[in-house]
Amino acid sequence: MAAHSDENERTMAFAEIALGQMKALRQPAIPRNYEIWYTYATGYNPSLNQTINETLARDGTLTPKQLDDIYNQFLAPIRLTDRIDTVGSKMVDEIDQIMAMIEAAVGITSSYTESLADVSQRLGAADRDGLRAIVEILVRSTREVDQTNQSLEAHLRASKQEINHLQEDLETVRNESLTDPLTGLANRKYFDQMVERAVVEARSKDEQLSLLMTDVDHFKAFNDTYGHLTGDQVLRLVAQAVKQNVKGQDMAARYGGEEFAIILPKTSLQQALTVADHIRRAVASKELIKRSTGENLGRVTISVGAAMLRRQDAVQALIERADACLYAAKRHGRNLVVCETDPEVRPIAETQVA
Repeated sequence: MAAHSDENERTMAFAEIALGQMKALRQPAIPRNYEIWYTYATGYNPSLNQTINETLARDGTLTPKQLDDIYNQFLAPIRLTDRIDTVGSKMVDEIDQIMAMIEAAVGITSSYTESLADVSQRLGAADRDGLRAIVEILVRSTREVDQTNQSLEAHLRASKQEINHLQEDLETVRNESLTDPLTGLANRKYFDQMVERAVVEARSKDEQLSLLMTDVDHFKAFNDTYGHLTGDQVLRLVAQAVKQNVKGQDMAARYGGEEFAIILPKTSLQQALTVADHIRRAVASKELIKRSTGENLGRVTISVGAAMLRRQDAVQALIERADACLYAAKRHGRNLVVCETDPEVRPIAETQVA
């Protein structure tokens, strides 16, 4: 219940900021505008925030046309699909061109073969002038085939390079669709895919699997006091600490807001606690400096919950237990790591079972 309550409070706070921005700028409270300002309030998309801040600093307001442009650039759901379709269409065009060139080369080769057959029939009855003419035909045909082959080879090299570029573009688009732009970690969509896959693999191989859920302590108060840009700096700091302490098959994601999730395949609960404490210590050891002023804002801490996959677990049950441990760490003073076997979390687990 505490987890749901905190999440609802964060959502309502972001909603109030979004509505307040629309009211201050006298913009209609239509769904598009609300989505733009809600995203701005969360700070999930730093590029959107930067564009809005620069536009407001320059113009003092945002016109409907500017809001349309911002929505289409950063939020329109068809954007990635359009880019994938465009790249895919280009690859199809390249392949069609290659097939056309190959067909043309096959046609010329077939014609050359027919010329050779005709020459072989004429050789028996040819005089000296006739032989000269036949040789000229052979030389001309051979030169045409050679030129065609050289042209085909050049086109194939260029097409191969173009297809390689298009494949790289597709990979870039795919990575963008699965990566959180602020932290560089996997996004929630990719986490949902990977945790399902990790659970299936752990069960099939009878291996251990642990999950960490972590949340930045007092993030809302920090964000309200110092602003979204500094809040973004905090999230990047935590993400960096996470990256430095996950290795190999481990996978870290921004789960939502200021919450992160770390999947630890082939990892016991005790090992997961060690990883969690390394992350917690790494975050707590760093001092946060406000970039715009150089002001020392002190240290940030995180709370972490850890749970291990059980034989009959659904994926959601594993996530909920790790999340319950996270909020037990919050309740017991923050800057803590709590696992499902700790006494702090047992009453909650028993209540949920009941």
